[in-house]
Amino acid sequence: MQIWGPERRGGQGLDAEQEESGNRAILALLTDPESRDLMDLVLTWRPDDEGGAYEAWSRRGMVRFRRALLPDGSFVFPTVEVVGENPIANQDPHALDTVAAEAEAARASGFDAEDPARRFVAPEQQSYPFACERIAQLFDSPHAPDLALSPVDWAAGPYKGNHGALHVRQARAPLWLRGPGVKAGRHRLAARAVDIAPTILEACGFPKIDGADHSGRRASERGVEPDVYLERQDGRPLAELFEAGRAPARRAYLFLLDGQHMTELDEQLDEAPERYPNLRRLREGAAVLEGGSTVNFPSITWPSHTTIGTGAWCGHHDVVNPSYYLREKRETVSPQGQQVKTEGFSSRSVESLHEAFRRERSDLGITAAIYAPFGRSADHAALEGRTLGDRSRLKALTREYAVDANPRWEKDGHKSVIDESNLDNRGIAQVVELFTGDGPPPVFVYHELALTDGAGHDYGPHSDGLRDALEESDRRVGRVLDLLESLGLADETLFVLTADHGMAPQDGDARHPAEHFKTLGFAGVVAEPMIWLRDLAVEVVRQADGRTGRVVVVDNDAGPGGERPPVEGAEVLVEAHREGERPEEVARGRTGPGGVYGFPTPSAVPDTDLAVSIRADGFNPRRLRLDGKRLALDLREALYGKGR
Repeated sequence: MQIWGPERRGGQGLDAEQEESGNRAILALLTDPESRDLMDLVLTWRPDDEGGAYEAWSRRGMVRFRRALLPDGSFVFPTVEVVGENPIANQDPHALDTVAAEAEAARASGFDAEDPARRFVAPEQQSYPFACERIAQLFDSPHAPDLALSPVDWAAGPYKGNHGALHVRQARAPLWLRGPGVKAGRHRLAARAVDIAPTILEACGFPKIDGADHSGRRASERGVEPDVYLERQDGRPLAELFEAGRAPARRAYLFLLDGQHMTELDEQLDEAPERYPNLRRLREGAAVLEGGSTVNFPSITWPSHTTIGTGAWCGHHDVVNPSYYLREKRETVSPQGQQVKTEGFSSRSVESLHEAFRRERSDLGITAAIYAPFGRSADHAALEGRTLGDRSRLKALTREYAVDANPRWEKDGHKSVIDESNLDNRGIAQVVELFTGDGPPPVFVYHELALTDGAGHDYGPHSDGLRDALEESDRRVGRVLDLLESLGLADETLFVLTADHGMAPQDGDARHPAEHFKTLGFAGVVAEPMIWLRDLAVEVVRQADGRTGRVVVVDNDAGPGGERPPVEGAEVLVEAHREGERPEEVARGRTGPGGVYGFPTPSAVPDTDLAVSIRADGFNPRRLRLDGKRLALDLREALYGKGR
């Protein structure tokens, strides 16, 4: 068994120089009155003498675990330490898989099970599917944070519905497949979002290539025959959903109902099937996964879409969050804020589904990303500025299909929902033009339907507004199905329906606990649900004469060339701490060029009794002894007491 830590080290997690600020931040987030009731988990990775371990901290307990590679190439996640309760012990992918189960969990949590807007589920009633894998993958990217936060079910911002957490309710998406050779029916199977891309390519009969698997090594490096479909493939094809000897699908069409909560979708199709005739007919004849698809962590749009479109976790495609901090550049970027021209943020070490289809099926037709947040290399991708087709006809079709929109959005004045309805309408016009225009029809379409996400946020995931949005989306799904059937293409197409994340109702008075980080007095960069600490790396040396010492202070985050910039002007205080006496100031000053400050030391005072404190604007303070020992708090004792 080989310990398999972060693939590309670049400052992510808590290194030795961050033990002080990291421990204080975890303690504050879990115990401060402003954040403690909103926090579920604080996640990180730390190096140690055995290859490092991942950590999940909560008020009810903590767990440390490693990622290890077995001789057969699979990963296991052995537990190193548990204090109190292991907060991610329940990883049941089938937990809370119906509205009734969610209601029972809310009741057991002490909340109103009858009110869908207040049907909150406490951490003790949640599960965390594939938690170890999803935590570990995040810290593979040098863009990953020092601390990743997973708040309680109902505390993700001022919305009626939201997502982003590790737990099942916000991290499960529906997953249906219908097409040539698919075994129709319900399957007691839980997949991951990284399984979708390789499943599509297997269904379409793609050849296996010498790409990298979940360990980051190519087949040739592992000494095996080509065994993946993509340049980087973290998932596996769900081969058990297909009949043996089937004819491959000639094309694939991926519907993504953004933010559509799986239990609400199932409930509506079962309780009010007449409202959703097209989703119902898509589901009939489909393989429906009862456990759905467990999405990327964090369970948020841009990282999750990129995972679905590449078969790689965000720790490998590098879009780790809607917004994230680049340590080497000292800047924050925001693909989700930018919205357009974002395909360049993803790592070139991963391959998009569009690129795979271009590699193998370019002779059959183009590929299209219909307002999908990830559409790298698609021939048609409006968000990337590549729009094919006749512009005047696109405008005419957009006007024609405007009848699909529910007038409720204008009446209620929800601008974001109006915008997403209009976006989805323009998307349908693009699909019709691409399939009926002069060129060959698309061989692969990644079709984002955004309306369900906006309605889930503004009205709630179990609301009449969401159901109206689902009904409107159903009409658009029907237009696509009718179009492909009329062209004789439906029977040769693999249809996939999924979502990029789940969603849970929110307490409008609760704010994401990441908001409290800076009010707690810490220095760092915050982009919900992640924190990048701004820390100092400090070296202290006592000279051989015993009468002098030196401190060197640099930025703990390395620059592009790996160098750590010196910090000039940092305030340094040296104190002697003799037993039974008050601390005595020995020296005080500021670092000069090179981040260096020299000071006198009493020769009779040993290194262990001399404490050095360093403060610098924009950084967390440091405190250590002259022998180099960091004066960090004992986090286990502080959280769980001496009898831990």
